[in-house]
Amino acid sequence: MISLSAIVEGDGEVAALPVLLRRIAEWRNPEVYVDVLAPIRVYKDRFLNREEEFTRHMKLAAAKSGDRGWILILLDADDDCPMSKGRDIAQRAAAVVPHRPVGVVLANREYEAWFIAAAKSLDGVRSFSYQRSDGGTDPELPRNAKGWMRDRMSSGAYRETTDQPGFSARMDLQQAFSRSRSFRKLCTEWSRHTEALANVVNL
Repeated sequence: MISLSAIVEGDGEVAALPVLLRRIAEWRNPEVYVDVLAPIRVYKDRFLNREEEFTRHMKLAAAKSGDRGWILILLDADDDCPMSKGRDIAQRAAAVVPHRPVGVVLANREYEAWFIAAAKSLDGVRSFSYQRSDGGTDPELPRNAKGWMRDRMSSGAYRETTDQPGFSARMDLQQAFSRSRSFRKLCTEWSRHTEALANVVNL
């Protein structure tokens, strides 16, 4: 059995990412079962800037995933370049846990950018109202993607721990894939590592 141990930076992602990954699994690799473990939450700045924190959490993720598993690091890019920052993190991770496959995805700019990419499919979900003019919005442009979502919710509030998993369960994956480069990166990392490990298991 393949296991996935994820490292995330927010309580919302702890709840939402397993929901999203299980949906991606059904969409892209339904023939392969992956045990998506409860994510490990880190403080992003400490995780990236304190070597002992980075090493400790990477080794914990490696132990949780096991010999037939892989590690996914999912962080918000914020103002960093997802490509260059992600490459740096991947190199550091490989040095700490060379015995585990590691995928690194930086949501550009925030996890909620993926909801913006699939906003049309979320109309009416959790008080969210899609506006026709939103179709021209670059989903990875808004600096405050959470605020963008909140402004379109009649409740007037966006709550990460409940809304993030709720939207992850309902968003159209193909819409997000088509409109968000960082979401495509997540799907690519999922398929690449899952298929590689499945081939090893089946040998």
